[in-house]
Amino acid sequence: MKLWSDSWINGERIPTRYAAGTLDAGGSPTFSDNVSPHLAWSDVPAGTRSFVLICHDFDVPSRGDDVNQPDREVPADLPRVDFFHWVMVDIAADVSVLAEGEFSRGFTTRGKRGPAVDKPSVPGARHGLNDYTGWFAGNAEMSGDYYGYDGPFPPFNDSLVHHYVFTVYALSVDRAAVEGTFTGPQVREAIYPHVLAEATHSGTYTLNKRLIAG
Repeated sequence: MKLWSDSWINGERIPTRYAAGTLDAGGSPTFSDNVSPHLAWSDVPAGTRSFVLICHDFDVPSRGDDVNQPDREVPADLPRVDFFHWVMVDIAADVSVLAEGEFSRGFTTRGKRGPAVDKPSVPGARHGLNDYTGWFAGNAEMSGDYYGYDGPFPPFNDSLVHHYVFTVYALSVDRAAVEGTFTGPQVREAIYPHVLAEATHSGTYTLNKRLIAG
């Protein structure tokens, strides 16, 4: 199974238009275009009945003590955890392309609606919560259920460049065994016994001016 994107070359820096965060003219973090990328896949195994898409960043700081502090960087040796940016299940077996911008254009305060995707190109598909739901949970202006795609917005002072992995799973079942509101870890656990094949496309992103300049 193969997965690719016309939005950027596998392994290279993700263009700013596909990120949720960028730096403004003065070098301060602000929201970006947050456009969902083009994705396409092929060489699907026989017996595939649906697909699942997950995008996660595995470089997220496990503690927030130093996050976005202008007088210091998040240490490179700090343990890292997953942050899920996109979770979509029940993609029909005859779908092989997700068009650029089809699922996100701009950052939606309090989150996009879900779990129903409501796009004719992916009938019956469902979106899970991404991890901006937890990130903004204590923010009175931003809190809400964040469904669908919301792109990279790493800490502007992180000493690590973050890696974002888009994975498409081919499943032997029509429907993922998750209901209601669900998350990336829940989907991973539910689909594990039914995965026939998987493929990845990845990219990097940072808002650390020192790393961008380097």
